[in-house]
Amino acid sequence: MSQRSCLSVILAAGEGTRMKSALPKVLHQIAGLPMVAHVVKAAEAAGAGSQALVIGHGADEMRKATAKFAPKAETFVQEKRLGTAHAVLAARDAISKGYDDILVMFGDTPLIEAEALANARQKLAEGAAVVVIGFRPPNPTGYGRLIETGGKLNAIREEKDCSAEEKKIGFCNAGMMAVAGKHALDLLDRVGNKNAKDEYYLTDIVEIAGAKGLDVVATEASFESALGINNRAELAQAEGIWQQRRRHEVMLSGVTLIAPESVYFSYDTEIGADTIVEPNVWFGPGVKIAGGAKIHAFSHIEGATIASNCDVGPFARLRPGADLRNKAKVGNFCEVKQAVIEEGAKVNHLTYIGDARVGAGANIGAGTITCNYDGYSKFFTDIGEGAFIGSNSSLVAPVTIGKGGYIASGSVITQSVPDDALAFGRARQKTIPGKGKELRERFASAAAKKKAAADH
Repeated sequence: MSQRSCLSVILAAGEGTRMKSALPKVLHQIAGLPMVAHVVKAAEAAGAGSQALVIGHGADEMRKATAKFAPKAETFVQEKRLGTAHAVLAARDAISKGYDDILVMFGDTPLIEAEALANARQKLAEGAAVVVIGFRPPNPTGYGRLIETGGKLNAIREEKDCSAEEKKIGFCNAGMMAVAGKHALDLLDRVGNKNAKDEYYLTDIVEIAGAKGLDVVATEASFESALGINNRAELAQAEGIWQQRRRHEVMLSGVTLIAPESVYFSYDTEIGADTIVEPNVWFGPGVKIAGGAKIHAFSHIEGATIASNCDVGPFARLRPGADLRNKAKVGNFCEVKQAVIEEGAKVNHLTYIGDARVGAGANIGAGTITCNYDGYSKFFTDIGEGAFIGSNSSLVAPVTIGKGGYIASGSVITQSVPDDALAFGRARQKTIPGKGKELRERFASAAAKKKAAADH
């Protein structure tokens, strides 16, 4: 298999009107990645080193998105929608390059598993000319049936054309195929459009290949692998299936999910063994967590790196660029963005750290804010090793707190503080004996007069 070249032709030209969206259907996301990108990833995992995307609606937007998740893919525009075989032939230039295997896939089947594609390719390696991927839905009504005899696939019969006996068949067409490269263009060019819709159907190559004496077989994929997305409800269903798969993989890899159904991963989440994740945690794209970390409930993490034995949350938010080093802690109701929290440093509660470095062993008190933005530009705050920042302090960037520096609670710091220095940045307290009682009596008298006037 590894010696065989493979092209995946991914059909992604549908308008997706049932999605009721200006966004092309296949760009709607599952686990933070466009569904068509999931299809590309599956094809790559099955050994398809080249991709051809057939696009139509929203072509410019599709090209822009494709450049991110499949930069080497070729795109071909299907100008008119004249059926699936016509769509595949839009990629004629790519198919004609002489690949051993051609995978024909759909951009709206994001749950297709690489194993199902690899199995189809294996059948090509064994001599089949066409391999149809089938599945067994709970209810086959509405699906085309795969008609087999002696292990060979004779035809794909649409339900309206099935006999009563054929309707009992539970093995149905998933739509995806593998075709031997040396036969692909000849078979596709023989497909006609003499049918009720005047369209060129890819499924016709099954009987065309059979008539030429070529081997045609079917392989089986899971029902989930064949699930196509046509509306928002099905998109949510696919998201749920993807998350369930990923949670299972993560737990088998040595991660504890206390309430798995409440944890949401992104397509690229990396999480090490012996990490514990409490309920209701959301991992956005770009999260890497080393082993032994603890992520407490209701935390929201995106674009962050978390080292071994860190402690995060509950109710923490780590935004892109957050970099927690070994044994660092970011506690409840804290937000960290574009900042390094070095080894053993603690950002315990009710704090914002942005565009900053918090040195090893430093302690950040509750309510501390790095004031990093002046409305036009971002500025950096550097907090040295072992520094202590008292509660309710505002550090106005750019500013440096030296190693071992001590900031008194309630301070507004606008100038850098040397190593081991103590800094106050607050107004001096003034206490006036008896003034509190006098104010209470004055306020009470004013309130009584106001009430009396309202009563009259």
